[in-house]
Amino acid sequence: MKFMCLVYFEPGAFDGATEAELTRLTDDTIVEDNELRASGHLLLGQPLQGPDTAVTLHGGKRAAAQTDGPFLESKEWLGGFTLIEAKDMAEAIALTRNSAIMKYASVEIRPTLEQTHSQSGQERPELKLKL
Repeated sequence: MKFMCLVYFEPGAFDGATEAELTRLTDDTIVEDNELRASGHLLLGQPLQGPDTAVTLHGGKRAAAQTDGPFLESKEWLGGFTLIEAKDMAEAIALTRNSAIMKYASVEIRPTLEQTHSQSGQERPELKLKL
């Protein structure tokens, strides 16, 4: 199963962190990503730029609307993600629980929806990554 792990930060999450601590966090998360990839669990992982760089395109009743910033009315902001492969939710939690990022963030772990059929007979494109 594939699981999307969404990393959320509260405003000020890094307040008080020294440059050395932030460098260590970057190093630790890169090491963790490489270990997860080597074990066959990491499919993709990437930090995101801050919410002030986001643009949201609205659909539904607000179709064609565009706003700057994140969509949700929330104080937390999406700061990064990983897409992992795990046998079940328990393993996905175990793979994420001790990550260095947990000192600064909350991580939402959500199974992906495997859609295997459509009226057209097409499947979703296969995940192809340039590494």
